[in-house]
Amino acid sequence: MTEQNASRPAVVLLSIPALAPTDVDRMPHLQRVTSGGCCVPLVPSFPAVTWPVHAAMVTGLSPKDHGVVGNGFFWRAEGRVEMWTAGNEVIAVPQVWDRLRQAAQLRSAVWFPMLAKRSSADYVCMPAPIHNPDGTESLWCYTKPPEYYRELLERLGHFPLQHFWGPLANIKSTAWIVDSAVMAAERFRPDFFFIYLPHLDYAAQRTGPQSPEAATAVGELDQQIGRLAEGLQAAYGGRPITWLVAGEYRIVPVDHVLYPNRLLREAGYLVVRESEQGELLDVGASQAWAMVDHQYSHVFVRDQDPAVARRVAQLFSGEPGVAEVLVGPERAKYGLDCDRAGDVIVISSPNSWQAYYWWLADEKAPAFARTVDIHAKPGYDPVELHFDPVRRAIPIDATLVRGSHGAPAADPSQWTVFLASEASLAPQPTPMSDRGVFGAVLAACGIKEAD
Repeated sequence: MTEQNASRPAVVLLSIPALAPTDVDRMPHLQRVTSGGCCVPLVPSFPAVTWPVHAAMVTGLSPKDHGVVGNGFFWRAEGRVEMWTAGNEVIAVPQVWDRLRQAAQLRSAVWFPMLAKRSSADYVCMPAPIHNPDGTESLWCYTKPPEYYRELLERLGHFPLQHFWGPLANIKSTAWIVDSAVMAAERFRPDFFFIYLPHLDYAAQRTGPQSPEAATAVGELDQQIGRLAEGLQAAYGGRPITWLVAGEYRIVPVDHVLYPNRLLREAGYLVVRESEQGELLDVGASQAWAMVDHQYSHVFVRDQDPAVARRVAQLFSGEPGVAEVLVGPERAKYGLDCDRAGDVIVISSPNSWQAYYWWLADEKAPAFARTVDIHAKPGYDPVELHFDPVRRAIPIDATLVRGSHGAPAADPSQWTVFLASEASLAPQPTPMSDRGVFGAVLAACGIKEAD
C-alpha cells in the first residue's frame, strides 16, 4: 500500500439482496455505520437477479454490454447449459477493481459474489466445492491467493455450504463470510472491499417477504453487520472506512407459478427423452425450451429461427402471470438484444414466478428434481429451500414458494435501497439505478467516473 493510499478511507461495499427500505428502520447496526450519510431508493435493472445485478454494479453497464444475462448461460455452439458455475470471464468488460487499480493503484477484495472466480481483483473468496468422480462433493473455496483458504480453514473450519443455500440455509453462512472478511482485512487491508451478505434472500423466498421468519432474518443479519463493522474497524487500525450498502433487488410476494417448459412441451416445441433418472430435457431435439430464472425466462429457439420465435412469443402472450413477451429486436428494451439472451424473453407479472418443470406427471420427474442440485437443473429452483420430511427430499411443488424477484422494477414496491456513510455519495437524481453503484464506488475512492 502506498503512503497516499493509506491516507484514503477504505471503501466497503455491502451487497445485501432483498433489503427493503423498511428493513433499515429495524437495523441499528446498519444505521450506525451509515449515519450522517444518505439513504436513497435503488431501482434494480432488469433482469433483477443476482448475477446481472452484480455485473451492473461493478461495470455500470447493461447486459448487452457486460454480457451477463442471467444466473446461467446457454452456450449455443456447444449446446450446453451452465448454471451457477461460470467465472469472471463471462463479464465482457473491465470492472470497478480494474478502474481502481488503473486510476490510483488501489487494491480490491471481492468476498462471495459468485462471478468473482478468476477475476483480476487482488483478493477473492467464494464457494467452489470440489465435484468428485463418484458424484459427491468436498467442501472448498476458491481464494486468491490460492493458498489463503487453508488459512481460513485452520481458523474457521470449512465454509458451511449447506447453510448457504437449500433447506438448511441460515445465518451460519453469512457469519462465516463476516469472520473470513475480517480475517482478510487484518491480513491484506484492501482499499476497496466488496462483500456479499445473502441472508435476507432465504426466508423472503421461502415464507414470503412479510413473514415473521423474514423479520427475524433482518435482525439476524443486522447483528452480523455489527460484528463486521467492529472487526473491520479494528483490522484497519484507525484508518477511516466509507460504507456503501446496495440492496441489489427486492423480493415481492407471489401467489402464482408459470411453467414455460410445460407450455412449450404441450405445444410440441419441447422434447424430452426417457432415462433411468426420469424424463430429461433434450435441448438439441427441442425447437424451443426455456431457461427460467425467478420471474423471467430465456426461451432459446433452435437455429434462432425468427418465425418459430414469433410463434413461441404468441404462445405466451396473454397467459396468466405473464406481463411481457419480447422477441427479437424488442429485447433491446432491457438491453438483452444479444446472442447470449434467449430469442424470446418471457417476463412475469409481480405476483408470479416461473418454474423450470417440463414433466407432466410427478412420477416422470428427473431424480435431480428432488435434490438440491443447482448445476443440473436448467433453471433456478427456489423449491430447494423447502424439505419434505416424509420423502426426505425436496418436494415437487412450486406453489410452496412465497417470494420472488427478477421482473422489471416498475413499482416502488419492487425497489430496494442504497445507503452510504457520506452524504455526498448520494447520486442525483434519485431514485438511482443499480448501475449507479459503479460510479458511487469510484466517487468514494476519490476517482471521477470520466477519468
